[in-house]
Amino acid sequence: MIIDTHSHLNFKAYDNDRDEVIKRTQQAEVICIDVGTKFETSRNAVKLAEQNENIFAVIGLHPIHIKTDLLKLKMDEIEGGFEPLGEEFNKAKYLELAKSSKKVVAIGEIGLDYYYRPKSKTKREQHKELQKSIFIKQLELAEELNLPVMVHTRMAHEDTVSILKNYQLQATSYKLRGVIHGFVGTLPEAQKYLELGFYLGINGIIFKFNETSEAVRLGQVDVDGVIKNCPLEKILTETDCPYLTPPQEGKETRNEPIFVKHIIQKIADIKGLSFDEVTGATTQNAKNLFGI
Repeated sequence: MIIDTHSHLNFKAYDNDRDEVIKRTQQAEVICIDVGTKFETSRNAVKLAEQNENIFAVIGLHPIHIKTDLLKLKMDEIEGGFEPLGEEFNKAKYLELAKSSKKVVAIGEIGLDYYYRPKSKTKREQHKELQKSIFIKQLELAEELNLPVMVHTRMAHEDTVSILKNYQLQATSYKLRGVIHGFVGTLPEAQKYLELGFYLGINGIIFKFNETSEAVRLGQVDVDGVIKNCPLEKILTETDCPYLTPPQEGKETRNEPIFVKHIIQKIADIKGLSFDEVTGATTQNAKNLFGI
């Protein structure tokens, strides 16, 4: 058994052959944790989970989909159903959706994304504060449901760590836990999340960086160092499909859950372990975190 801890089978990209893709995951004995990015895709993830034994759902509002007039949001055709004006977070709706199915295993993907930002300094700060406030509200949702969180962070490590650390200190009866989805960064950054007890989600973005990459040369990313030094019991494997297809499958191939095998093999190569060792450990990690 292999677990892809972050897929988006609910996206429009799979509308024409979703059943066939899911059948391939079942035949390969791959369990998928399907992740919402807004209410619509979250609801679709729950529907898929209810219809398929090997699928579980994660629900939440992605930071780039938060309603704002501070910048123009971009449309992603393969995600589908995108409203350019964004979505106002409605805790009651997400709470009801979570309680509608026992297969909802986390809140996500939530967090901070400073990649798209307003031009003026004042608006940039306002935009950051808006994202922070919605992030905290969704941590509160996770606390109310006693669920782990799936955290998206891009160009926002410092603020993400600060919010998670402060929430852990303030929470009394709830243990904040979760995974940093698609971690890309340095070993010191990774260690901050590990110190908080979080897992690191490793996906196909690791194939985008080698020793000639600018981010690697500038010391902003250290794929091998992070994977080599992160304890295997704190690693989760994911595809983020339909995005980030591993190069082994070719540039024109759409990503899907069964390709998580390439992530597992890469981790095994870097850590000097066997494929089965990494599979066994990361599968158990996912079971431990998500209760599946």
